[in-house]
Amino acid sequence: MSQTPKQSAERSVPTSADVARLAGVSRATVSYVLNNTSSVRISEPTRRRVREAAEELGYVPHAAARSLRAGHTRMVLLPAATFSLGPLFHEFFNELQWALRRLDYTVVQYGSLGLDGDEAARAWAELRPVAVVSLGEVGLTPQGVETLKRSGAKAVISLAPRRVEGAHSLVMDQSEVGSCAVTHLIQRGRRDIGVVIPGEAGLEHFSEPRFEGARRAGAAGRARIEPLPLSYDEESASALASSWRGLGLDAVYAYNDDYAMLLMRALQEEGIDIPGQTAVIGADDLLLGRLLRPRLSTVHIDMVTGRLLAEIVDRVVRDPGDHLEIRDLMGARAVHRESS
Repeated sequence: MSQTPKQSAERSVPTSADVARLAGVSRATVSYVLNNTSSVRISEPTRRRVREAAEELGYVPHAAARSLRAGHTRMVLLPAATFSLGPLFHEFFNELQWALRRLDYTVVQYGSLGLDGDEAARAWAELRPVAVVSLGEVGLTPQGVETLKRSGAKAVISLAPRRVEGAHSLVMDQSEVGSCAVTHLIQRGRRDIGVVIPGEAGLEHFSEPRFEGARRAGAAGRARIEPLPLSYDEESASALASSWRGLGLDAVYAYNDDYAMLLMRALQEEGIDIPGQTAVIGADDLLLGRLLRPRLSTVHIDMVTGRLLAEIVDRVVRDPGDHLEIRDLMGARAVHRESS
């Protein structure tokens, strides 16, 4: 019985030399074309021939080798969030990633679950990114920033409620959101105000400063502020709504529009009139909130675009210098609708 020869488990990996032979050009020309080098003039027919040869062979440039030649990577590391950021921030980060790709950066999301600030910084540094954009879920420290810079990161950018020493800091002052919401309720004549504290892990990076802002606004307006723990599920909302009359509250700032809609429905099912007995306000200004009856009052958040942040990353990578970018990333304003 004849035996069929075994195929090799490993296929030969095409090289730039293979592409050069097939396209009839030098390896340097292949490198210039596939790395989009603009400083060398190469005719469009030659560029097309190189790209077609690379596609036919299944060749892709070796990122590590390219980084070794250049002395750095084109990788921008974005630590992956371990919690739902909501539509507003999701849209912002999508725009950031698209803008970075258009600027010829490779965007890598890194799962940092279980790592503290300095551990995370060391793990990120192992990948030798040219830039790190940290949302602030993992608290960067000055030591962590220094670790990243020593590994070759030219831009370390923190998106957090407060600035981080040594990093370019885009400050997201979440306390302004809570302050805006409670100030609006006070202006509407409310003085006994509940503030929802989400039960989901990770959201404390947003909810704690929002509560602090709400507390300060309440003190300034001589209003009572009552923290209201709430998980994002119908059972938790129903339990809170069933005890509502005993809380003596005439308004609630529900952290964001999702929690506001969840709680508002539960309150309505308990026969609580909105806004007659209880005014409700959320945050993020989601479209769905405008479709409710009554329409949901909210805090509209004005954020710097992802495209602008990508341009900041690119500018700092090209010219690190000693000047640190420090600017506000967002602003907030109350939007009055029927629920308050």
